[in-house]
Amino acid sequence: MTNQMKPISCKISGNGNLMVTRYVIAVLLFLSASSKIIVAQQETAPGKYRIEFTDKNNSPFSTDRPEEFLSDRAIQRRIRQAIPIDMLDIPVNPSYIDSIKQTGVELLTVSKWFNAVTVACDDSSVLEKISNFSFVKRTVFNGYGTLTANNKHNSNIVAIDEDSYYDYGYSARQINIHKGEKLHNMGYTGKNIHIAVIDAGFYNVDALEAFINIWQDGRILGARDFVNRQSNIFQEHTHGKTVLSIIGGFIPGYLIGSAPDASFWLLRSEDVNSEYIIEEDNWIAAAEFADSAGVDIINTSLGYSVFDNTAQNHSYNDMDGNTARISIAADIAASKGILVVVSAGNEGNDVWKYITAPADADSVLAVGAIDSLGLIAPFSSRGPSSDGRIKPDVCAMGVKTITQGTFGTISSASGTSVSAPIITGLSACLWQANPDAKVMDIQKAIKKSADRFNTPDTIYGYGIPDFHMANLLLRMGREGLNEPNSISVFPNPFSSEIYILYNELYGSDINVSIYDLAGRKLSDYTFKTAEETGLINVSKELAHLSKGIYIITIVSEGIKYNSRIVKL
Repeated sequence: MTNQMKPISCKISGNGNLMVTRYVIAVLLFLSASSKIIVAQQETAPGKYRIEFTDKNNSPFSTDRPEEFLSDRAIQRRIRQAIPIDMLDIPVNPSYIDSIKQTGVELLTVSKWFNAVTVACDDSSVLEKISNFSFVKRTVFNGYGTLTANNKHNSNIVAIDEDSYYDYGYSARQINIHKGEKLHNMGYTGKNIHIAVIDAGFYNVDALEAFINIWQDGRILGARDFVNRQSNIFQEHTHGKTVLSIIGGFIPGYLIGSAPDASFWLLRSEDVNSEYIIEEDNWIAAAEFADSAGVDIINTSLGYSVFDNTAQNHSYNDMDGNTARISIAADIAASKGILVVVSAGNEGNDVWKYITAPADADSVLAVGAIDSLGLIAPFSSRGPSSDGRIKPDVCAMGVKTITQGTFGTISSASGTSVSAPIITGLSACLWQANPDAKVMDIQKAIKKSADRFNTPDTIYGYGIPDFHMANLLLRMGREGLNEPNSISVFPNPFSSEIYILYNELYGSDINVSIYDLAGRKLSDYTFKTAEETGLINVSKELAHLSKGIYIITIVSEGIKYNSRIVKL
């Protein structure tokens, strides 16, 4: 249920600044070219064709007037993250589209990022006529892959260790394993964060109990079907319903989503009845719509590697982030300031075994699946990307994950399809808590909070994120811990939890000593540091302290830090 192509890729650097690769530079040059190009088109599915255009010349749109093609929310997202409006944002030239439609073909999708359309047509003479248009460019591309599984299992109740604002019921563990309840308890529940769920259908979402709150609050922002404009997406496949319930579901005592107060666009791109690269175009159109509507996060629990037409199949070499068209588009979405969260794939037990597109994209969060004990699910797709990058990026609970059942029951499902939406929702809560953060700040904090950040691998990636820690990292970062060899203690005063945050203490030990106000040493500990900015939880070591004021001394490679700390 996917496809690919080669040219464009937007990469985002770790510090949140955009780094446009040579592929995007080539596309921008290509869009401004005025020379006549060779023409052709290729079938994307039976009777359906993709047509790319040579340029965006003589367009009625301008980057100086973005309000004509982007919502105010989309413009504000770019302003907030210092992202310029560029030629990729300019819509396809309307005169080109009109000329294509006048031939009698059915227009299916339009892509401004790829300057292309897809059409339905069974008349070869009409296609030949289109090929002779001076503004039509030769297009060559490959293929997509398979929908991640949604297998049903029984569930069991797991309690959360501390008092929580919500009664999570059966869904407790999938939140607790990431310390998500700590964000919820602080009031960070995804409010005012807009999420686009790009999926296969949202069967009964307009009727099921888990979604009543979303409808009543007006948080279903709209729905679009990029497969069949005449369909009712609430009568299509159940997969999107399952995904949405994990993010936004709300049935106290049974199921609480990872972002129960977020707002949603429901977008259908996947046709479960077949597997052709037309679904690439559907996904791109959905992602472009989401961008223009101003969404903050895209969740796509879809993955592609194999097609009904085997000539379109991806190879592992294609999993380099710059080949599969959907992966290129996912990176472009990230370059526009959107956090793109993707299922890693369910191929771990198969001959293929690797991640599927768009999980290979360099600027997305690809999510593998673990069980409730934190052990990798055998089906979870493995990395690395074919060019050697860490994939998956992180993992979430994808075995017996609690969902809203199709006909009103509480159910459970397994697959990276259901692990990705957990990360999506908690990322929404994290962004609500840190509204000034850029998209790559959010990504970086999530990865750095994960339990394998210092020793990532091709199975767990950076591991299981701790969203409470990610929040602390973002907050401390905003308070200026950006200088080399700096140390800070947070929060202060503290009651139960306290952390040491350090920057660039490469490979050294940190020695922590606690003194009372009379200068008597009460305790002494040594911790290993990582090779990058890190966070050490010293709560356990300081738990024995009575309420009062103490002196903490932190020493590492000649750097000495002293501060008063207050235990409440």
